[in-house]
Amino acid sequence: MITFVWAEDENGAIGLNGHLPWHLPADLHHFKDKTMGHPMLMGRKTFASFPKLLPGRVHVVLTRSADFARKYADNDRVLVLTSQEAMNQWLAANADVEVCAIGGASLFEMLASRADRLERTVIKAAFAADTYMPAIDYGQFDLVAAESHEPDAKNKYPYVFESYQRKH
Repeated sequence: MITFVWAEDENGAIGLNGHLPWHLPADLHHFKDKTMGHPMLMGRKTFASFPKLLPGRVHVVLTRSADFARKYADNDRVLVLTSQEAMNQWLAANADVEVCAIGGASLFEMLASRADRLERTVIKAAFAADTYMPAIDYGQFDLVAAESHEPDAKNKYPYVFESYQRKH
């Protein structure tokens, strides 16, 4: 099962210069809750945006770089896949596992027709960005939960956590 986990602003922005364009601690906590214990599938640039390996999760990185693959060959917390075919084979071998696809945009686009669940945070603000979430056909999904939050001392923007399940 493939679950997309991401945050976007009200214009669909998801990144700026390889990082999130905002600081929203509640979303980071939500991301941790949704991904803990599950392999996280991501592109190399998304992986590079992390300050360190995240605990409790295997980092599955899609990249064409053989050098990158060699760098992490002995790390049991990082699995490097060097082609879309290798990713598809890995996903097929792990079909009974919830895999959290966490970005970037090209990975989301690649897997859009295969996502079973969507865990989206919508930040009710607009930010400067250079990366946007690819279009998703929300008609293929049912909204199963939505939780709105107002700004507070730690989170300066209003936001909504949304959960979608693919229709069958």
